Amino acid sequence: MISAQGLTKRYGDKTVVTDLSFTVRPGTVTGFLGPNGAGKSTTMRMILGLDAPTRGHATVGGRAYADHPAPLTEVGALLEARSVHPGRTARHHLRALALTHGIPRTRVEHVLGLTGLTDVADRRVKGFSLGMGQRLGIAAALLGDPATVVLDEPVNGLDPEGVLWIRTLLKSLAAEGRTVLVSSHLMSEMALTADHLVIIGRGRLLADTTVTDFVRQSGAGTVRVVTPEADALVRLLTASGADITAEAPGALRVAGTDAEHIGRTAAAHGIPLFELTPGRASLEEAFMELTRDDVEFAATLEGAAA
Repeated sequence: MISAQGLTKRYGDKTVVTDLSFTVRPGTVTGFLGPNGAGKSTTMRMILGLDAPTRGHATVGGRAYADHPAPLTEVGALLEARSVHPGRTARHHLRALALTHGIPRTRVEHVLGLTGLTDVADRRVKGFSLGMGQRLGIAAALLGDPATVVLDEPVNGLDPEGVLWIRTLLKSLAAEGRTVLVSSHLMSEMALTADHLVIIGRGRLLADTTVTDFVRQSGAGTVRVVTPEADALVRLLTASGADITAEAPGALRVAGTDAEHIGRTAAAHGIPLFELTPGRASLEEAFMELTRDDVEFAATLEGAAA
């Protein structure tokens, strides 16, 4: 389990993480999300003892990362896949890591096979593609068979087969009871992979919830309604705070409320409904809605075609 309590990090007069608290529990894949500059990488570095918090603390498995006598066997991490000597082969890199913890060579061969690198294990890393480098970083993270895995953008550079592979791998690690924390900018992939979400913006916690609850509670979802008494229903729903757009005569797109409320309101006033269809928001839509005020660099398409 990962526990962050009141994490705060300042660099000079700039605060990049502010009083951040959350827990990552075993048996689930927790997605760590936020816009660029939100403080995700800094938070991960504090969890792994690479940056000292200005205030607060983080523990992995009940103790600080630096207090683990054999950290590779407790916590596997991928923060920068290219932090490998380019002149080493993949096999030699992993063997060197294994020697620091007394990990047998059989485990090196196992993670090479697990990550699909067996056939290129004796090639120098400087010749690796971005995707191959990512696989080597993940192999290093899994080398000690750790109970906790922390991965920063693990799908970067992977082809579709690689993306499917890492998704399956993360789910299988969680199914084994491990604690899995993974950051990504690919919302479609997080929707398929993560069970739980921790979302931050400008260094502050914005959400700590399941994927299902986050999407359901988001205001990004709408409901399509078809009724012969659209005007009457519009008046009733608008009075309760709904935002309504007419798609066609008698057809409405309703935001700001749910299908149950619409159905009960219509029934209470004798308004027939021919259609009542919830439009489920995507994780990307829900994420954009939540973080729209926390984006560091907001772009506009106005004039792009000029």
